[in-house]
Amino acid sequence: MEGVVQANTADERTNFLVEEYSTSGRLDNITQVMSLHTQYLESFLRSQFYMLRMDGPLPLPDRHYIAIMAAARHQCSYLINMHVDEFLKTGGIAEWLNGLEYVPQRLRNLNEINKLLAHRPWLITKEHIQKLVKTGENNWSLPELVHAVVLLAHYHALASFVYGSGINPERDPGIANGFRLISVSSFCVCDLANDNSIGNASLAGGNFGIVDSLGELEALMERMKRLQEDREDEETTPEEMSTRFEKEKKESLFVVPGETFHSFPHSDFEDDMIVTADVSRYIEDPGFGYEDFARRGEEHLPTFRAQDYTWENHGFSLVNRLYSDIGHLLDEKFRMVYNLTYNTMATHEDVDTTTLRRALFNYVHCMFGIRYDDYDYGEVNQLLERSLKVYIKTVTCYPERTTKRMYDSYWRQFTHSEKVHVNLLLMEARMQAELLYALRAITRHLT
Repeated sequence: MEGVVQANTADERTNFLVEEYSTSGRLDNITQVMSLHTQYLESFLRSQFYMLRMDGPLPLPDRHYIAIMAAARHQCSYLINMHVDEFLKTGGIAEWLNGLEYVPQRLRNLNEINKLLAHRPWLITKEHIQKLVKTGENNWSLPELVHAVVLLAHYHALASFVYGSGINPERDPGIANGFRLISVSSFCVCDLANDNSIGNASLAGGNFGIVDSLGELEALMERMKRLQEDREDEETTPEEMSTRFEKEKKESLFVVPGETFHSFPHSDFEDDMIVTADVSRYIEDPGFGYEDFARRGEEHLPTFRAQDYTWENHGFSLVNRLYSDIGHLLDEKFRMVYNLTYNTMATHEDVDTTTLRRALFNYVHCMFGIRYDDYDYGEVNQLLERSLKVYIKTVTCYPERTTKRMYDSYWRQFTHSEKVHVNLLLMEARMQAELLYALRAITRHLT
């Protein structure tokens, strides 16, 4: 019974949050899936509501148009449709929905930074910032630009969450606002929201799968314990720490979905093609992505030493200075997801999952070239199995390619709510990485 009571309280809390902070005023699929973690949901909805509805430098319709531009980088029709509705509801000019050539030049100028932030944020320089703030009549003030950057990073990362959690459009696929709505993937949001733990598709293959994945779980817990003990015993040199990071960063470039999952029916990837025609009106250079340089290895991914520009000491105060309270709200959201724990792992209780949460967060930053001097990247290899790395890379760098099989193939003993927690960590780590690069460029422009 206790479970039922708790569930009802959680539902009441979710409904309250939706009434308070949802711009659409209804419980959408994203909120429903996130409501498995109501504490986090509150931080998420508050910061999203602030950037879309509260006092800020940008007019309301522009905020939604920027969300559309961001979601279009990953062909995320779910988010695009949502914000097309909101754009029109807040008084946006319908003609803009015909594509970028119909919007003011000033908004169009965000294209480059939208593209770089979404796929290769390390390329953003102070020159990009200068171009936006010094273009005569179309220029952006710094507060407006910070507001735009926060929205872009938020919606790129949210696209990762949408694809990673298999969230589907709420209406019947069909034509809405001139879009062909496609279903985002084959897994149903209701499965996730009900947290049907061992109902994972990967476990359906008889008892063998369960025994197999139980072994994986025990082995993972054993490794976590060993790392804890080793950390107390061994002193790793700074040189060795640096080498481990560079090795992990280089290897992450070659973690690609194709290797582990050749057996996908091709149709899993065909949706990209269908959507492109509809959403490409909101972006330029649709072919630009993360993977180009990883494949050809021609572009060096530089290392960003986190100590030189941290969110806590640098990013946070810059954002707060230029766009009032958003820094506090984002900070609370980052802390919330990083520290969120129920001290459980699948069927085990009283487990300290700190090392695991940190490995997930830091691995995402590692793929973007961000290095923490005091972190031993050897831990990433110890804790994140190959199929999980493929999943993280896909969800973070090209979420539109995520498939249900990838979701099912890692940590098969874990509950859906734990996997949703993983997706929240990946989303926030990605958002923070994008913000660090953009804010560092703004700081350099200012100095």
